[in-house]
Amino acid sequence: MASTAATHAPPHTPPHPAPRPALGRKAVAAVVLGNALEFYDFTVYAFFAKAIGEAFFPAQDPTHSLLASLALFGAGYVMRPIGGVLIGAFADRAGRKPAMLITIGLMALGMLMLAACPTYAQIGGWAQVVVVAGRLIQGLALGGEVGPATAFLLEAAPPRRRGFVASWQIASQGCAALFAGLVATALALTVGDQAMAAWGWRLMFGLGLAVIPVGLVIRSHLPETAGEGQDPAAAASTLGVVRRLVAEHGRLLALTFVVIAASTVSNAVGTNMPVYAGATLGLTETVSSAVPIALGLASVLFPLLGGYLADRVGRRPVMIWPRVAILVLAVPAFWWMAREGTALAVYAVTFLLSALSSINAAAIIVGIPESLPRAVRSAGLSIVYALSVSIFGGSTNYLVNWLIDASGDRLAPAYYLAAFSVVGTVAALMLPETRGRDLDADAEAA
Repeated sequence: MASTAATHAPPHTPPHPAPRPALGRKAVAAVVLGNALEFYDFTVYAFFAKAIGEAFFPAQDPTHSLLASLALFGAGYVMRPIGGVLIGAFADRAGRKPAMLITIGLMALGMLMLAACPTYAQIGGWAQVVVVAGRLIQGLALGGEVGPATAFLLEAAPPRRRGFVASWQIASQGCAALFAGLVATALALTVGDQAMAAWGWRLMFGLGLAVIPVGLVIRSHLPETAGEGQDPAAAASTLGVVRRLVAEHGRLLALTFVVIAASTVSNAVGTNMPVYAGATLGLTETVSSAVPIALGLASVLFPLLGGYLADRVGRRPVMIWPRVAILVLAVPAFWWMAREGTALAVYAVTFLLSALSSINAAAIIVGIPESLPRAVRSAGLSIVYALSVSIFGGSTNYLVNWLIDASGDRLAPAYYLAAFSVVGTVAALMLPETRGRDLDADAEAA
């Protein structure tokens, strides 16, 4: 009987999947902390891009200094695909928990290097070496974070609530952005714009560092969900994991790449709004510092709505319809915002586009890993997410500001966003529906 069962067992299916651990609030918070730190870092960096550029890349033309800072912002994305391959595959071989401990430790190191680095005026070109190295380390960590963390949430969550539980990955980003916006606004009102540009941005990064020890402690006590009995051929090496992904799931990964690219561009346009408000619309530093509050409010509430809807109506509809709405509304919304040129207009447009993007992202973060088998789930999501984000997340902020400067058209970000919404919608239409799928028995069918 045992040999017969083995003969008919689905290939590569773990015979002894891990029992579902208790998923308390502390466990969820510890898992999503990496994503929260990532978005907190992005929000703070995007808001203080001008000040960071002046500290490490001084130039005669303020625009050149800003663009150099945004190029540094994108440098971290170079390492993301490498982190996705190495840490994502490691999580499939050694477990989700050790991988998540590695990523949060590397995040701490990279953030510390940026926050504590002396300026160019103090140590010259060595300052640029240190901050670039810090961004590369952060990129390595963040490239490998999303796969293990999301795989853990899916594998630990009740089957009928996987969408809602996984949506906390996205909602945590909104919590971080909201916190960053509130603290930056309060600090700017307290110490003034000049002090914020001189040293306030360092304090903002320091606050992010303060929560990392808590995350390390809680993550170290998490149960493991990777399971036993992984297929030896697939789990033997990183190369084996990558080969299996390409051979068995190439089409799915290609579609996923495009869907994540559209979502990434939406997020990047949102995090660029403080720079847009200040550099393009000419609003004050204090007004610009409140933009992340609108971004954060939408990104806290609407991912949870997206996860709820994904559990009720399916993953694909929630991927498709918010993306269509962004396609329709992006250009009119930017036109109105540029014409009004007020703080209220910036906050309203930021909130609207962020809300739609957040609903869409919640379905993406659960539907894609559900389509992959347990043995390559972490690596698959890590690699395709990191590759797409590294290309489009790292370039969008730079490109939209360059396009505005080169063309003189303040609607350039809207055109860029609309173009990616078209291809993202088409790709989502071609993805499988995964609501109700058994994570072990049916994942191979994708």
